[in-house]
Amino acid sequence: MTFASHTQRLALTLAVAMPLGLGFSLPALSPAQAATSAWAENAGGRMRLVALSPDDNGKIRAGLQIEPNAGWITYWREPGNTGIPPQIVIAPGTGVTLDKISYPIPKHIKSDEIDDVGYDAPVTLPLTLSAKSGVTEIKAQAFIGICKDICVPFQADLTVALPAAGQSQPQEEAILDAAEARLPEASSSEFKVTEHTLSPDRTELKLDITLPDIGDTTPDVIVAGPSGYVFTKQLMSKRDGTALTTTVAIGKLPRNYDISGKSWSALVIDGARAIESPLAFD
Repeated sequence: MTFASHTQRLALTLAVAMPLGLGFSLPALSPAQAATSAWAENAGGRMRLVALSPDDNGKIRAGLQIEPNAGWITYWREPGNTGIPPQIVIAPGTGVTLDKISYPIPKHIKSDEIDDVGYDAPVTLPLTLSAKSGVTEIKAQAFIGICKDICVPFQADLTVALPAAGQSQPQEEAILDAAEARLPEASSSEFKVTEHTLSPDRTELKLDITLPDIGDTTPDVIVAGPSGYVFTKQLMSKRDGTALTTTVAIGKLPRNYDISGKSWSALVIDGARAIESPLAFD
């Protein structure tokens, strides 16, 4: 897979990232069908919004469904050196708010030119929304990066008409159930980060990890640091049964960054299973 240079991709990102959330000026897409928006399409793929009716507490299960074309990728919440993280803005004044975006287990995608974290196959990002009483639709603006030989910023207005409470939605439920099944697990006694230590010069992060199964492969470890920073280079790893010790190289941090009291996270991917664990620093 060949990617554009860092400079090309970063320039494209900066050229379009600022307008998101400043207004919903794009032409409206065709009316929503059932509990999904119309598909929005560009050269690299397509995306749409999927939603269920609000529950008794006004909470809405929803998802941003993204389908990259063959050979294209899209990005995780911390995408790598020059990727574009997904952004979703709910239209103001509509009675709907976005509480949370969740991210299925991504892939560490590497080539000679790039080091990204994302998805090279269809993915749905689960969304948790809150709605006031009487809300009948969701209007959102989604902005993602989708890349192959070039990185194409992809922005669209998406509208979903909400079905009546209690209405059966088997297809939408299946899409959202499958997406939630792909989320990282919660840490447990059999799969967790047991200790983390940052070197005094802040260039290396040592992690001791308990894995769920005995194996001989090295899991992927993706450390999300300050917002906009992700670290993926493992300098040294040793797996002994279910015990893993690994050291991750910490690249350049923000100038005058004070790590005291901050919390990062470590995504540990061992085969088909993964956890995302907070890393608190005193």
